[in-house]
Amino acid sequence: MQVPEQDAAESAPQAVSSFLERRREQIAQRWADAPLFRTVFTVSRDEAVEAGKAVVDALSQVAATGRLDDIEAPGFGAVRDQLGRTAQTRARTGATPSQISDEVSALREPVTELLRAEFADPAAPHAHESVLALTVLLGTLRVVVMETALHAGSELIERQRQQLLEVATPVIQLWEGTVAVPLIGTLDSARSQVVMESLLEAIVDQRARYAILDITGVPTVDSLVAQHLMKTVAAARLMGAECIVSGIRPAIAQTIVQLGIDLGSVLTRASLADALAYALGRQGIEVTRTDAGASAR
Repeated sequence: MQVPEQDAAESAPQAVSSFLERRREQIAQRWADAPLFRTVFTVSRDEAVEAGKAVVDALSQVAATGRLDDIEAPGFGAVRDQLGRTAQTRARTGATPSQISDEVSALREPVTELLRAEFADPAAPHAHESVLALTVLLGTLRVVVMETALHAGSELIERQRQQLLEVATPVIQLWEGTVAVPLIGTLDSARSQVVMESLLEAIVDQRARYAILDITGVPTVDSLVAQHLMKTVAAARLMGAECIVSGIRPAIAQTIVQLGIDLGSVLTRASLADALAYALGRQGIEVTRTDAGASAR
């Protein structure tokens, strides 16, 4: 239904708010067929419509405050909850930020068409101001959605990074009372913290008396890596376990000497096998070789 030029006392944001409230159902129905909603709500179109209604209600609330370009406006909280989750779902299915941005932008045209149809004279000044206000509002909507999606993406990447660190630093029970951490790759501060936490937890869980840090797979050892190793050894001692560093290759040994790094307080062995033999021997376990192969008693 077309309406005449609205009262001049009604501002463009207020006009947009009234329009969104009045055309809530129609807008939600059109948005349900838009790619952003259609690709997420694949089971039930009704769910897409309800999601659209929630966003329209939130936008109407923002427009009523007049804060069309303020991403901190209260109404945008609901938008972050609804469209933010929708955008995150799209991202998990492989959609790029550029694609998500385009899909959010595509929500503007159906709403703009409905708003223009509200006016008897779409070229009138107030009609133009209302369309401009709606454009600003939907532009801010796009910023809010992308900000939320990117923030969620950063959190997901951080969680995955933490999970990879944990997977890359497994603690293995070699024998009753003996655990080992085979380290492969660069040992930076973040990974060293994960190594220490994982090792200390294993010492408690397994009641381990001996802990082996095998650095065979660590390409280089500098003063920072050595410091991390020393801290881990010290922490293991405080938990009542003797810590052994194994896998020190000739090149690494030369580097440690050249850097003047003092590992005198750290028990070292050339290989993981040597470290395990030491730990078993300290526990009174003798390893012998039989004709059928190696066995332990």
